[in-house]
Amino acid sequence: MPIESGFIYFPDAHVAGTPSDVGLAYEEVFIRTGDGVRICAWYVPCEGAEATLLWFHGNAGNIGDRVELLKIYHDAWRVNQMIVDYRGYGKSGGKVSEQGTYEDARSALRYLASDKGVSPMALILFGESLGSAVAVQMAMESPCAGLILESPFTSVRDMAEVHYPVLGRLIPFRIRYDSIGKIGKVHVPLLILHGDRDDIVPYKLGKRLFDAANEPKTFFTVRDAGHNDILVWVKESFHETVRKFIHDSLSVVSTL
Repeated sequence: MPIESGFIYFPDAHVAGTPSDVGLAYEEVFIRTGDGVRICAWYVPCEGAEATLLWFHGNAGNIGDRVELLKIYHDAWRVNQMIVDYRGYGKSGGKVSEQGTYEDARSALRYLASDKGVSPMALILFGESLGSAVAVQMAMESPCAGLILESPFTSVRDMAEVHYPVLGRLIPFRIRYDSIGKIGKVHVPLLILHGDRDDIVPYKLGKRLFDAANEPKTFFTVRDAGHNDILVWVKESFHETVRKFIHDSLSVVSTL
C-alpha cells in the first residue's frame, strides 16, 4: 500500500449507529464488487421521493458516523439515499485504495440500477470531502442527473501542499484523486457547497475546482463554516439551494 495511505484514509471498523436510531427505515445491503470484495451500504427510502442520492463519505469513520446527516437530508431534501462504506471501512471487507473506492462506487451504481430500478435520470451523486473525488470519477464515467460536492478538493497533491508542504515534495504520489483533471469531462449540473472557514479542505480549492467545471454550475458558500461543522452554520437557504438544484437537474434530464 502506498506510504501516503496513512495520511489519507482513517477507516473505523466499529459502526456506532444506524438509521433506525434516528427513526429512519433502512435496508442494510452487502454488495459484491467487480473485483470480489464484499462491501456494506445502507439504502434509506423516502416516501414520495423523485430522486435517489448516492453518496460517498469522507476519509474518516464509516457510514455509522453519518446517521444524523442521513436524517437531515431525508427530511430537508426528500430524497431516497444510499450511502456506501468503502472497502476497509465499517463492515466492508478488503483494504481501501483509490482504485478500490472507485470500484466500490461502481458496484453501488450497479446495485441501484439492477435491484432498485433507479434510472440515471433520477440519480444524484453526492460526495463529501474525500468522497467528492469518488463522485467526480463516477460522474465522468456514468450518466446521472446531477452532481453535488461538499467541501471538495482539487487533488491529493494540492492537499499535501496545504498540510504537509515539506513531506509532500518528497513523496512520489501514487494516490491522486485528481478531480481538477477530471471535472472538465463532467457534463451534468454541478452544485458545490463549501464553508469559507474550512481549515481541512481550503475554500480556495473548492473555488478552483468550480472554476474548472462546465456549466451549468452553482457554488454555495456556507458563511463561517469549517470542514466538519457546515450544518451548524447553514440557514434554510442552504436546503432551498439543494432542493432547487435537485429539482432543476431532474427537469433538465427529462427534457433531453
